[in-house]
Amino acid sequence: MRIVLGVAGGIAAYKAVLLLRLLREAGHEVRVVPTRAALEFVGRPTWEALSGQPVTTDVFDDVDRVAHVEIGQRADLVVVAPATADLLARAATGQADDLLTATLLVTRAPVLLAPAMHTEMWQHPATAANVATLRARGVHVLDPESGRLTGADTGPGRLPEPETIAAAALALVDGSQRDLDGWHVVVSAGGTREPLDPVRFLGNRSSGRQGVALAQAAARRGARVTLVGANLAVAAPAGVDLVPVETTAQLRDAVRAAAKDADVVVMAAAVADFAPAHAAADKIKKRADGVTPAIELVETVDILAELAHEPLLPGQLVVGFAAETGDATGSVLEHGRAKALRKGADLLVVNAVGHGVGFGTDTNDVTLLDRAGEVVGRADGTKLDVAHAIWDAVVARR
Repeated sequence: MRIVLGVAGGIAAYKAVLLLRLLREAGHEVRVVPTRAALEFVGRPTWEALSGQPVTTDVFDDVDRVAHVEIGQRADLVVVAPATADLLARAATGQADDLLTATLLVTRAPVLLAPAMHTEMWQHPATAANVATLRARGVHVLDPESGRLTGADTGPGRLPEPETIAAAALALVDGSQRDLDGWHVVVSAGGTREPLDPVRFLGNRSSGRQGVALAQAAARRGARVTLVGANLAVAAPAGVDLVPVETTAQLRDAVRAAAKDADVVVMAAAVADFAPAHAAADKIKKRADGVTPAIELVETVDILAELAHEPLLPGQLVVGFAAETGDATGSVLEHGRAKALRKGADLLVVNAVGHGVGFGTDTNDVTLLDRAGEVVGRADGTKLDVAHAIWDAVVARR
């Protein structure tokens, strides 16, 4: 596939070098088209060496080949990362004063823009209007992530990681597997938090990576995806509807509301099994006499069992997750089998978790069980690889 990688003039241009490598390693031909300002951050030799293609910025270069038209015409996909506030403004108003904006005006290929700028710029009404204009024209504009920006600033405006941009971009043109076309799937992800007081909470180590990967894979395969995200540590993928929640009760309400017309519900979130019986109105203080306050716990609602035993729609398929640790009473798989029988989900994805295992990592290793506790599949690799394996199993059962 022929990909144009546009690079605008922002400090996040260094991440585009990693994005270029990812696209090249995936077997694609990549032509880098930077703005003049972008070359102040990453030089021409770097782009040419890594892409194996000539790099130019001016519409008057290669005039004999009419490069300012040809590059956009030949492209199968155009990605701009970073897309600065200036680039968004010029693209929205149809300017063509350099090779990159001319390419954007000419191409009829899918276009993905990954913005990066300071928070004030991203939140300015002019930028918001430009983004709305571009999206209304069918341009895919990612939301920036929140985090450390240039200098001491933090906030929304950070360029998403190269892996996120590459996955979102390739999903726009990946028509090889559209077996979820016409499906609505609901995926929960992350970890719920139950408040102890206004400062503290009971929670878990789930980052939401596996659930986000499931949402990303489903969107790539053609589904309409609702992602119910509980305290996600990673950004939601492009093209999905995100419903942010915090507590188990909020997660239950959001999932049930979204699942009323869903073909599949995947409960990948790590839901807190217990919550404080009473949340303190004020911060719990250490006592002068050294006595530690007792915290009474109550069980939270079993959302997965509810959905599995009483589906909200006839034929609705329910997939659960069992994050387990082995102990004296049984192995991870034995605990998973017991949970499969108890929960009644159509599929149960069992994985070991702990410090540095399962939660917060980029890889996973899972076993798939049916409602009788029998092994029906296994998957390992990146969390996106595992996500696709799970969807393969879901499609086979539907």
